Amino acid sequence: MKPIPPLTALRCFEAVARLGRVTQAARELHVTHSAVSQQIRALEDAMGITLFIREARGLRLTDEGRLYALDIRAALRDITEATGRAQARPQESELVISTLPSFAQHWLVPRLASFREAHPYYRVRLLTSLQVEDFRQSAVDIGIRMGQGHWPDVAQQKLFDDDMVVVAAPQFALAPDGRFPISAEDVVACPLISSPDAPWADWCHAAHIAPPPAEAVVLSANDSNIAIGAVLLGQGIALERRSLVAHALAQGALVQITTIRVPYRYPYWLVWQQREILNARQTHFAQWIEAQVDVYLRGDGASAVSSRAA
Repeated sequence: MKPIPPLTALRCFEAVARLGRVTQAARELHVTHSAVSQQIRALEDAMGITLFIREARGLRLTDEGRLYALDIRAALRDITEATGRAQARPQESELVISTLPSFAQHWLVPRLASFREAHPYYRVRLLTSLQVEDFRQSAVDIGIRMGQGHWPDVAQQKLFDDDMVVVAAPQFALAPDGRFPISAEDVVACPLISSPDAPWADWCHAAHIAPPPAEAVVLSANDSNIAIGAVLLGQGIALERRSLVAHALAQGALVQITTIRVPYRYPYWLVWQQREILNARQTHFAQWIEAQVDVYLRGDGASAVSSRAA
């Protein structure tokens, strides 16, 4: 195996090749003009290849030098990215969790205090996104996803199925008579707020009523946080996942209209990188969230959160 040239020489070569002048490369690298020139000569001597043609007006890349510069630039970029990933990896005392913004805000965060009480030596870093996290390219320890499962290169454990319920703010009134909506017929007569995958047709079928007209939807948002925020402000009625509104229902910030509910098609899953043996922080979080899900499914999860908040 041939020895790898010194990194300093490669950085000097790449900078001169990219910037076109030794002076500019020296300025970027915070070294002297002569230091850059010496590194390039040393690199050419070590490789036995002429990388630059010396001309009166400066240096010009040879064909070999041009191709080598492209490869070295890509290699240096890979080194930079690998270093960043290594630095971003969580320490033993840090637990990095990825999940959806809506689930984090309305289900996970209200319960995280109990995790910190049980494991005070961990610092929790919460990463939220609507995109699916690539565990191979990130510093995430463990994630909570919503979907049908079967993601490639990911180990997964089902947490729970969700359902959809109709909610409104207590101050919401049905125009024009000003009374609070209580029936399925009242619901479809109200201004509706829609979020992703809200199955109004399924809910209306379960309620044995006709689906609402398209113009009934006064606000459509691609994030349930926005839809729930609008409902809390009394701007309309929404069909939302129970997991996202259970806490607000328990606190009285929202009211469920009718007992009719329909299944949500995407369960929640606990996920982590496949072929990875769970470390201590992953194991502790997995055990904790399993217990929290058990409490939630028994029906007393929201009240438990409320009592801790009080």
